[in-house]
Amino acid sequence: MAAQVKSPPELETRDRILRTAFQLFHEQGFHATGVATIVREAGINPGSLYHFFEGKEQLLLQVLEFALGFLGPAVMEPVEAQTPDPIARVFALLAQYRLGMVMHSCRMGCPIGNLALEVSDGNPGARLLIHRNFENWARRVEGWLVEAGDRLPADLDRSQLAHFVLTVMEGGLMQARAADNLGAYDSSVAVLREHFDLLEQRARVAKRAIKKGKKQ
Repeated sequence: MAAQVKSPPELETRDRILRTAFQLFHEQGFHATGVATIVREAGINPGSLYHFFEGKEQLLLQVLEFALGFLGPAVMEPVEAQTPDPIARVFALLAQYRLGMVMHSCRMGCPIGNLALEVSDGNPGARLLIHRNFENWARRVEGWLVEAGDRLPADLDRSQLAHFVLTVMEGGLMQARAADNLGAYDSSVAVLREHFDLLEQRARVAKRAIKKGKKQ
C-alpha cells in the first residue's frame, strides 16, 4: 500500500500543536499542562490532536524531537548573526538566555532543562531525547570553539569546554530561578569569562614560544 502523504494543512496543524505544546510545557511544566489547554491554545479540536498523537506522552516525545530542529533557527542562528567572532558568540548566547530571564522575571528558565528535571527519571524515551537536545546544543558551541582556532590552546578539549558552557548556563538559570535574581547567573558567566581569558592568554604564550623557537 502506498504511503499516505500529509497535505500542507495537516502539516501546519501538526506544527502548530508541537509549537503550542513546547511553549506550554516551558511555561507551566509538562504535568501541569492538560490536553484541554493545549487544544484550546492551539485553536484546534481534540480530534485533531489525537489524529497526530496517541496521547500526551507521545506528544512529549514529539515535542522533544521538534526541539532538536528548533534549536538552530530559534537560538543559535540569531547568535551567529550577531557576531562572526566565535568566542564572542559563546557569551552572546549566554546573554540571550539572560535576557529571557529578565523578560520573564527570573521564571521559566531553559525549556529542555526544565523537562530534564521533571520527566526524565520516569520516562526513558524522554530522557534519551533530552540528552540528544543537550548534545545538540553542546555540539553547536563546540563548533564555535573549533572555529576559534589558535586563539585557544591546541591541546584544549573543545567538546569538554562546550559541555562546561552548557553546565554554566543550566546551573546559572536554575540558581537564578531559586533566588529570584540573576546574581548567581552573572557570577557564573563572569567566572567562565575569566576562564576563557586565561585560555586565550595561554594560547598567546604558546604561540610566542613557538615563534621564538623557530628564530633560534
